[in-house]
Amino acid sequence: MPRVQSSTTSSVWDLADLATPMAIRTAATLRLADHAYPHGETAEQLAAETGTSTVALRRLLDHLVTVDVFALDVESDRYRPTTLGTQMRRDAPEGVLPVLDMTQAGGRAELAFVELLASVTTGEAAYPRHFGRDFWADLDAHPQLRRSFDQQMNWRFQLQAPQISQRYDWNRFGTVLDVGGGDGTLLTEILAAHPDVHGQVLDLEPTTDAATTRFADAGLTERAQAAPGSFFDPLPTGFDAYLLSDIVHDWDDDHARTILTHCRDAAAPTKAAVLLIEPIRGQGTSTGIDLFMLMCFGGGERTIDDIATLANDCGLALSSHAPVSDGRTILELRPS
Repeated sequence: MPRVQSSTTSSVWDLADLATPMAIRTAATLRLADHAYPHGETAEQLAAETGTSTVALRRLLDHLVTVDVFALDVESDRYRPTTLGTQMRRDAPEGVLPVLDMTQAGGRAELAFVELLASVTTGEAAYPRHFGRDFWADLDAHPQLRRSFDQQMNWRFQLQAPQISQRYDWNRFGTVLDVGGGDGTLLTEILAAHPDVHGQVLDLEPTTDAATTRFADAGLTERAQAAPGSFFDPLPTGFDAYLLSDIVHDWDDDHARTILTHCRDAAAPTKAAVLLIEPIRGQGTSTGIDLFMLMCFGGGERTIDDIATLANDCGLALSSHAPVSDGRTILELRPS
């Protein structure tokens, strides 16, 4: 997903040229950094290992050398990844491979940026226009995309989840329903840090199966469960808090109101809290990610006032908000 916020280049063409980003994505999809690490391989060897044309692959590699992603040892005719290039390895700590690999959910989604003009013109997601179905339906149709998406979300929360669990007073709630909580990464951290809290993840199958496994591995089966369900359907009542983490910004206002209304309906009988964890527009959020949210989902980053207005439309009032992790804010809503 986009990360660049600004550039000091003097040429707009340098910003617009598609050769380099597509070359890097192709290299990532072919796992060239893994194949050539650490000592390098010839174009012939890499072509044989990746099932590609030697002549065409050499052209790709030569361009990657030009942009300092690969290096060429002229004497041995071997290409190897540079420090930049090693970021595309499977085990690289930067974790960028899933959003570069065009066969995985993140990398595939970015290909729909070619339809950005239509999104800017209509305000609607480009993903369905490019792929024939929306992002979530695509995950349902391709299990390997669903798995890669869950893995990407899990990686993203590796740093944020511990921060969220420590920087908010979760002990105020005896029970938490993590609505759309994926494989339970965040809820696991919360329960591990707060032994008196019980929780449940609600998400689509088979993601809930992964959550059940995660809870068992963490020794939390007595305090954590996973149940199949959708936030577009009525939610179970009786929880002290209904958590939506990185959910609302995936949706346009109409869908967001539906999700929040279902949370309000479930929370209303006991005046339970509805907790949103979201990036906040203008507070260190990436403008590139904001465009991605529009292109992929028809969603986008919102200001605190935007969220408060949406909540008010659904019978919820914003009672507090505070930073809870790097780049994320928690907003507490209550039925009004």
